[in-house]
Amino acid sequence: MIRISPELLHAIRAHAERDYPRECCGALLGRAGSGPAPGATKWVLALEPAGNRREADASTHRFLITADDYRAIERVAREKSLDVLGFYHSHPDQPARPSEYDREHALPSFSYVIVSVRSGCADGLTSWTLDDDRGAFSSEPIAEIASASR
Repeated sequence: MIRISPELLHAIRAHAERDYPRECCGALLGRAGSGPAPGATKWVLALEPAGNRREADASTHRFLITADDYRAIERVAREKSLDVLGFYHSHPDQPARPSEYDREHALPSFSYVIVSVRSGCADGLTSWTLDDDRGAFSSEPIAEIASASR
């Protein structure tokens, strides 16, 4: 399960709308907590927006976070005493579910929040985790928390 405040969900949706028709992307920062299995609940406490480094013609259906961007995201997380829990990105004029491309480039243990943006307006928002065998994504429940601090 992923727990996130309404303010951070709004920030993800707003980022997606700003970047439309390009895919937006960024990192989910927070802490893994207890649940039915160790580390099962993830508390998202901050976002770190990233620039989509994909070339212009592909940026409407793909995003790219470079290794340098990832190192910068890890540095920000360390400075805030948080962990990188996963990533968010948008699907312009597509459903909020992972594509085959997303599956091929994802890693198990991270959460992947996807927001659909239809004609410039944020629509559905979902979260997913990649199965350990990397064969498929599983839907991850999203629970809203009262604020971004825990």
